[in-house]
Amino acid sequence: MNINKKIAEELNIKESQVEKTVNLIDEGNTIPFIARYRKEVTGNLTDEVLRELETKLNYLRNLETRKEEVIASIEKQDKMTDDLMSQIENAETLKEVEDIYRPYKQKKQTRATKAKEKGLEPLSNFILTWKEGNGSILEKAEGFITEEVPTVEDAINGAKDILAELISDATVFRNILRKDAQRVGVIVSQKAKIEEGKEEEAATFYSYFEYEEKISSIPSHRILALNRGEKLGFLKVNVKLSDDENIYVISRSIQQDRLSEAYKYINEAAEDGYKRLLFPSVENEIRAELTEKADEQAIDVFAKNLKPYLMQAPIKGSVVMGLDPGYRTGCKLVVISETGELLHDTIIYPAKPKGDIEGSILVMTDLIKKFGVDLITIGNGTASRETEQVVSKMLNENKFDKKVFYTIVNESGASIYSASKVGIEEFPDKDVTVRGAVSIARRVQDPLAELVKIEPKHIGVGQYQHDVNQTKLSDTLNNVVEDCVNNVGVNLNTASPSLLMYVSGINSKVSKNIIDYKHENGSFKSRDELKKVKGLGPKTFQQAAGFLRIPESENPLDNTAVHPESYKIAKKIMGMDLDSIDTKKLSEELEIGEPTLIDIIQELKKPGRDPREDMPKPILRADVLSIDDLEVGMVLKGTVRNVVDFGAFVDIGVKNDGLVHISEISDKYIKHPSEVLKVSDIVEVKIINVDKNRNKVGLSMKGIDK
Repeated sequence: MNINKKIAEELNIKESQVEKTVNLIDEGNTIPFIARYRKEVTGNLTDEVLRELETKLNYLRNLETRKEEVIASIEKQDKMTDDLMSQIENAETLKEVEDIYRPYKQKKQTRATKAKEKGLEPLSNFILTWKEGNGSILEKAEGFITEEVPTVEDAINGAKDILAELISDATVFRNILRKDAQRVGVIVSQKAKIEEGKEEEAATFYSYFEYEEKISSIPSHRILALNRGEKLGFLKVNVKLSDDENIYVISRSIQQDRLSEAYKYINEAAEDGYKRLLFPSVENEIRAELTEKADEQAIDVFAKNLKPYLMQAPIKGSVVMGLDPGYRTGCKLVVISETGELLHDTIIYPAKPKGDIEGSILVMTDLIKKFGVDLITIGNGTASRETEQVVSKMLNENKFDKKVFYTIVNESGASIYSASKVGIEEFPDKDVTVRGAVSIARRVQDPLAELVKIEPKHIGVGQYQHDVNQTKLSDTLNNVVEDCVNNVGVNLNTASPSLLMYVSGINSKVSKNIIDYKHENGSFKSRDELKKVKGLGPKTFQQAAGFLRIPESENPLDNTAVHPESYKIAKKIMGMDLDSIDTKKLSEELEIGEPTLIDIIQELKKPGRDPREDMPKPILRADVLSIDDLEVGMVLKGTVRNVVDFGAFVDIGVKNDGLVHISEISDKYIKHPSEVLKVSDIVEVKIINVDKNRNKVGLSMKGIDK
């Protein structure tokens, strides 16, 4: 297989682009580095396309390796033919290769292998190829009677066991079931026997207690829901196909004459092979494929949600009060400096059972005045809205030297960070609750720098993230984080080890060495000084340098995304009128690619620019809404907190996020909410339904005057 040609066709790009990119990958270059600094080589491929190219490259290389293993195994059995070799070489998927290999795969002891050991394979072949005039099958079977096969019936049954396995292994018969599944097959679920005490938990899956849906159209989120219900023991899930029809088609495809002596035995073998071997195997395959597709969809949704969430605009230069609400244990309060340092921590009790509203307000007002707090962040978990009401009351009843606002922050993962090695290293003398409040506060100052300290799957902007393939999820989300970090760039002298680890070319060991170097020698004065770090060789420097910023450097280029390899070019351009440069002409004069030249010019125009500046800033509030304030028809501004297959959840300032169902997102038809919305978008929504008993709010984005 020509791998490069195959990838080019699938991605609709030139084969030369694939070939050059593959060479760069094989040389050890990272995707962020290739995307940013090798645009001329790749033909300006984006990081998304490069990630997809790398994934396809790995798959196809694994496919070729598997083909070699299969060929070696079949040749070792001395069963290779030219036709078989051609089938394997032309196979385009791992599934095709495994289908071809199935009859030759070494099996454990089965009924068929035992029958073959008794010498019954010739009898099975006689039945399989029987034609009128070949003689009686029963008479033929008499010739196979031995001590191990005492009767004709035993001989026939053994031969049928061999035929049953042969039918199960044949791709042509497996395809009959696969096509049937796509045509009329259904997934069926029923209520399982529920353990005592788990009835309430099981009720979550009530809609699946008597349920069926076509395999061809079932959405991925329902597959994952069924899988979860089955895993928890609340559901029994099965595949239903046209069994009788499939058995008939298999039997007739082997022996067309239903009145022949052979048909009876073939039909019995087909029925046995179908029910005992073929159907269970294909059912598992169907369930696995549905799960894999559902996993891919869920992971894709998570990745699409994660990127804008990480790329939220930072609110810089603010002293922040962070509140991690709670009931019995109180509300953890911290004050964080403009640079993220912990200035103060304490506990207040604004919510029940203590409900010390006045005491809480007194503490907060004193701290706001003492430290010059600009912004208050409130975690969106337990007791969040009760705490918000007290904060709103305080802001309305007190006057400060400057306007103070608050915002609700997604606190997912804060507890993970607070108990993590990173959290403990940052605040070894503080309680886990204090660390959690610090995380909530810092998330508005620099969301990316804070959120990289948490394993991506715990950030809470996905769907069924704990049910999908965890390896694929981690790989995909880590790629998203890596792309975001390198897109923004990292201040080398203030970056945490967690942030440095996502920089192109830098691993945990090098990250630690960079931190150790700073402790021993002070802040970095230039990018070139990086070469003095232990373990940071020329290749790592090449991959990382362009993504690391040093504001303190005497060389202004060290605080831009201009790579050191382009400094000579950049210095020639610095004295020019950047707005009137003919990039095509100048790129030829300087012998540099035009895309790289354009990037250098953009950096020189806005040195140190943060791409997150273009993202919407969080909604800052001074007053609080309750569900009782909402009326159908009211139009509000809100923040998209999560995008899922069936809609989007929007924070409009009440206790629970409202749901915009996919049917209420756009006047045009959309297949998925992510076509229109992404996490952190600021949107206008109209109230279309208020259920005060269940604290649920239905929203619409349709028919709103812009």
